[in-house]
Amino acid sequence: MNRGRLINPDLLALIASLGHTETIVIADAGLPIPVGVPRLDLALVRGTPSFLAVLEAVSAELIIESATLALEFREHSPLLHHQALAILPSATNYVNHEEFKRFTAGARLVVRTGESTPFANVILHAGVDF
Repeated sequence: MNRGRLINPDLLALIASLGHTETIVIADAGLPIPVGVPRLDLALVRGTPSFLAVLEAVSAELIIESATLALEFREHSPLLHHQALAILPSATNYVNHEEFKRFTAGARLVVRTGESTPFANVILHAGVDF
């Protein structure tokens, strides 16, 4: 059993295999996932697990160099956006939602949550510890 907070074996294995700058997406329940990009579907019911709970768990295990968010997240869901920024590194970039969706095609994995807050999605760029 892992001592850390995150106990999902598939997600832990993926995090362990990430190289510098490779990406993982934490997505709300509605984000379209491109064909060919692996999906880890954690959604159980609307709201469970939440975007924030998954982001907190992943950030406890992953060295995050930077993050990419949609501009629309900041505009349409300011409270959740503010809570996410408290977890994310200061190197946070913004793109429009259409560009965000295109960027997901290069992700190693999309983790689908049960989140139903509009635009609650983030692309996490893996860092290194040296």
